[in-house]
Amino acid sequence: QVQLVESGGGLVQAGGSLRLSCAASGRTFSRYDMGWFRQAPGKEREFVAVIRSIIGTDYADSVKGRFTISRDDARNTVYLQMNSLKPEDTAVYYCAATLRRGVKWDYWGQGTQVTVSS
Repeated sequence: QVQLVESGGGLVQAGGSLRLSCAASGRTFSRYDMGWFRQAPGKEREFVAVIRSIIGTDYADSVKGRFTISRDDARNTVYLQMNSLKPEDTAVYYCAATLRRGVKWDYWGQGTQVTVSS
């Protein structure tokens, strides 16, 4: 079982930056693929970024060049650095973890609100 706790959300002006953190419980954090997703009001949850257990990252086209996902396995933490934020980035951001790459995201955090004002 893995518990995920996000932090770092808040209110920021367009063009600003935020860094989200997701702290995970458990001893095998390094084995998990870690992802960030977001859900805006009235919209479905969407993929934002993933960082795999060994190597490799991937991003949604809408955030490429602006967001960076990283992980610190010694701290059991994954980060999402968000730069050049836009009002359309406003959403609840969720952290997720899985050992079953490409099958299902097994664990989810409670989410953290990001609001970007114009």
